[in-house]
Amino acid sequence: MKKPIFTGAGVAIVTPFNEDMSVNYECFDRIIEDQIKNNTDAIVVCGTTGERSTLSYAEHLDVVRHCVETVNKRVPVIAGTGSNDTEYSVRISNDAEKIGVDGLLCVAPYYNKTSQRGLVKHFTYIGDRVSTPIIVYNVPSRTGVSIQPETYAELSKHNMIYGIKEANANISAIAKTASLVEPDFAIYSGNDDEITAIMSLGGKGVISVLSNVCPQVAHDICQTYLDGDYIKSRELQLEYLELCNALFSDVNPIPVKEAMNQMGWNVGPCRLPLYEMTEEGKANMTRVLKKYNLI
Repeated sequence: MKKPIFTGAGVAIVTPFNEDMSVNYECFDRIIEDQIKNNTDAIVVCGTTGERSTLSYAEHLDVVRHCVETVNKRVPVIAGTGSNDTEYSVRISNDAEKIGVDGLLCVAPYYNKTSQRGLVKHFTYIGDRVSTPIIVYNVPSRTGVSIQPETYAELSKHNMIYGIKEANANISAIAKTASLVEPDFAIYSGNDDEITAIMSLGGKGVISVLSNVCPQVAHDICQTYLDGDYIKSRELQLEYLELCNALFSDVNPIPVKEAMNQMGWNVGPCRLPLYEMTEEGKANMTRVLKKYNLI
């Protein structure tokens, strides 16, 4: 039986930058410590929210290494190591394994894309060459391809493919996936507005952007459900729906970095091609953050 890498809310952590666009490790340390203090259940580093696409190979591994060393086994650390180049993904996955991560987050191949048969071959090829559990990441809005339930059913049989981060915004497809995959295959929400809904279908939690600004809340949405208090989980989910939506009011991670900067975290800007929010967008973020007493 595969044991879930984590249950609950894993933060899709931002990568803070200085004004010269170098990684701000001092700020990164503060964020990590705050996450652990506020009961985050895992840290997912160098994912989409961590701007992995604009990190050099060396930066990518340096950020992963710093995270692993700072966390020091207090919670699981999962590194984003997906790519549209299968061999590249194997290479960086192997290097992340050597650093000591607890899991690998591998996104579906983007741009060149592939067929469903190609997806099975891609993830199987990676899985055959790593010794660390893989979470497959499906985010069709970014990749241009959606992993189908039948494909998940095949992947769930692989001994190193432990679960999925599902961000296809299609609850019906997630239900079908849950009905087809192996019983020890973990399903995580990739959308903060669907946590309770996906957990009602057997999901183990969320890989969360919301956790960057409200780690305790994201944890509680999951933990109350895991504890059997489904009503409380639903209430929290709905209470924080406006904040979840605000954090996706522009391309992620633009809004969450704006929110964290307004909250005083000084995480810096995003690297191009991501650019700052409009003044109207910033004003709306201010309004929402005030509503939730975050500023």
